[in-house]
Amino acid sequence: MLDHPKIMTIDSGNPDHALIQKAGKILTQNKVVIFPAKCLYGVAAHAMNPVAVETVFHIKARPLDNPLLVLVRDLAMIKTLVTDIPKPAYDLMAAFWPGNLTLVFRAKAHVSDRLTAGTGKIGIRVPFHPVARALVNAVDFPITGTSANRSGEPGCTQVGHLPESMIDQAGMVLDAGPVKGGKGSTIADVTQNPVSVLREGEVSIQQIRQVIGRQFCAG
Repeated sequence: MLDHPKIMTIDSGNPDHALIQKAGKILTQNKVVIFPAKCLYGVAAHAMNPVAVETVFHIKARPLDNPLLVLVRDLAMIKTLVTDIPKPAYDLMAAFWPGNLTLVFRAKAHVSDRLTAGTGKIGIRVPFHPVARALVNAVDFPITGTSANRSGEPGCTQVGHLPESMIDQAGMVLDAGPVKGGKGSTIADVTQNPVSVLREGEVSIQQIRQVIGRQFCAG
């Protein structure tokens, strides 16, 4: 493990409650926390706070026309962010959440353009990894779920691969050891009828088709 005061070791299967609470407090202070997800490490920030969101764009050198997906703990939180939840979305959530499927909804007017990149749509997921799940459950707001890497560079499967500048600018780094890597989440746009898959990842197009049938289009 890297020798850095901001890096904290955490058990990937049984996250330490006190450490998660500390990470949650850092998020409430509008700082970022780097955390493990199923495939890659991610950057968490208070998704409804402009200062926190700008920090994510800054440390990733992310273009402002590239939207940020958010992670939430439950359906009630989703309803604070989106205008409506179509029937296929309920079916997909029941089948694949928590898990590696990001659903794109129509965003409510108060959702920042920084999250939607001006599209009026927002990508949302309930995460699968125990540390990521514990983190979203520790706060009462959605958090960003973008990968922890400089824009255009590969995602990181272990803390040792993170850019040093990103560690320096984070409030905390939760190190759960190597994560599995791979394709990342599948992204499906449920604002369209039929539903369109924008990116195929961990959840296959065939799996989605089996759940929603004729309400599906490969995109």
